[in-house]
Amino acid sequence: STQSTWDTTQHAMKFCQECNNMLYPKEDKQSKILLYACRNCDHQEEADDNRVYRNEVHRLAESSRITELLDVKDDPTLPRTKNSDCPKCRNKKAIIITQTNRADDKMVITLVCTSCNERFANSVLGRDS
Repeated sequence: STQSTWDTTQHAMKFCQECNNMLYPKEDKQSKILLYACRNCDHQEEADDNRVYRNEVHRLAESSRITELLDVKDDPTLPRTKNSDCPKCRNKKAIIITQTNRADDKMVITLVCTSCNERFANSVLGRDS
């Protein structure tokens, strides 16, 4: 059997011994050491390791933000229309997915065909419209 080289003790989140909130990395510039400090109370502790990890989350472009849902046509909770015209198969029934673009406060409406799952009619409606 193969052993994992991932050591969870070195990479686990650290929590405050006083109030159980998460500890965040903090530099002690005078001593030139890495500390973990609580943002809720004054608790600090010296880091076991001088490595700091950062989790970066990158946002996708607004046009590709809707997650691909393969079984969207089987979800009875989603709103539907019988007046669409799928450009791929000409089916009239579609699921309506709406999102608000935070940057310009506009609503994006995407239709998903109930027959072929094609996404279409990406309409943009402003709140002032």
